[in-house]
Amino acid sequence: MIFTAPESTCNSKRTSFFLAGSIEQGKAENWQVSLAKTLDCMGFDVFNPRRKEWDSSWEQSYNNPQFYQQVNWELSNLEKADNIVFYFDPITISPITLFELGLAVATNYTTNIYVICPDGYFRKGNIEVICDKYNICLFNSIQQFTWELENENNE
Repeated sequence: MIFTAPESTCNSKRTSFFLAGSIEQGKAENWQVSLAKTLDCMGFDVFNPRRKEWDSSWEQSYNNPQFYQQVNWELSNLEKADNIVFYFDPITISPITLFELGLAVATNYTTNIYVICPDGYFRKGNIEVICDKYNICLFNSIQQFTWELENENNE
């Protein structure tokens, strides 16, 4: 099942993935749609933070109820997910994704963290060092990640 922010995820029953990664006010490609479908077909529940009715004019403030709800949905489901996949779109800066990766590593949300960081991402070197130091699987593409996951599940 695919859960999109701000939907309730309380009926998630299967092993789950949270799709953390580049959105950047719509600048990033909508990579979540295809990856969510792939993971769902593989038998996983998916938490997709890319909100269908997001309005980029909303003030990103604690006092904005829509923004507050969005950030809390993301934090709650990052904690709840069995797996987190981080995607760094090379055409973005993705400061929130960098922050969430650091948070996931520091708080041990889950032992299953996967990072997809194509060549061209401006901080790829930092990502490579973090993944090496904390023994996190690093992939160059979404296709490489899904191929590895399919092979892992077929063993």
